[in-house]
Amino acid sequence: MNLARRSEGPALGAISPKLELGAYEALWLEQGATFKTLADRFAKDPTALPSDFVPPAEALAAADQVLAKLKASGVHQFGVRINHAGDYPKKLRDARYPVELLYYQGAWEIVEARGVAVVGSRKASPEGRQRAAQIARALVDRDFTVVSGLAEGIDRAAHDAALAANGRTIAVIGTPLGQYYPRENRDLQQRIAQDHLVISQVPVLRYGRQAPPQNRLFFPERNVTMSALTEATVIVEAGETSGTLTQARAALHQGRKLFILESCFQDARLTWPARFQAEGAVRVSNMDDIWAALD
Repeated sequence: MNLARRSEGPALGAISPKLELGAYEALWLEQGATFKTLADRFAKDPTALPSDFVPPAEALAAADQVLAKLKASGVHQFGVRINHAGDYPKKLRDARYPVELLYYQGAWEIVEARGVAVVGSRKASPEGRQRAAQIARALVDRDFTVVSGLAEGIDRAAHDAALAANGRTIAVIGTPLGQYYPRENRDLQQRIAQDHLVISQVPVLRYGRQAPPQNRLFFPERNVTMSALTEATVIVEAGETSGTLTQARAALHQGRKLFILESCFQDARLTWPARFQAEGAVRVSNMDDIWAALD
């Protein structure tokens, strides 16, 4: 399958998804590769594709390895979105270090609907999980897509509530497709991939060659992409060192709405709610505060 190249660049022509995903994976195998170093490279040539930096034979060899790994993980159907081609969402370019390629499973068109991220602590309180579910149901009632990261705690509560309310949900994961973290969410991830949408920006080969401590760094990076894909982020609860705060910073940087629940402000142990409110976040006492900012 080939994708048509968008017309904003000087060179037009067909794009091979296999060649580009292989080239992208090969770039990630270079010593010292990070989202920042790759974004800097592409920023120097805004019309470039991954294949402009990698010999075709090397790219295709990497692609074959990726396809084999995904198949071995049970991923037999998936798609990619490539900058400059097809349905790559332009809103992703608002990220500080925008990704050039995304993997996905499911109905990509869900990305085009209005979406709000609901995020927070993995070790969530029962009250936090209840609040996340309440917010997710309210978003579904207003025809918003509920977006979260498929982690335990707040993320799980938001996804579950959206599904129970017959709404749309998107999971932006911090692992490659076919990998499950936490393992307890395997069935949920598969359900979302089948009926909704799962998105991953994590390079398959690099992930497979690194130890878990290095791979944990992909989780906060996915929060940046999650923010860029949505028009707002709701933080339900989070500690002072929570990875959720990465998404808070990203939302403000990207010009997205950032909502923080009143319960976070009431926790005397936390300094981050007031700090982000001073930078433009909206303090949420009830859902009307969210609707007023989104309308």
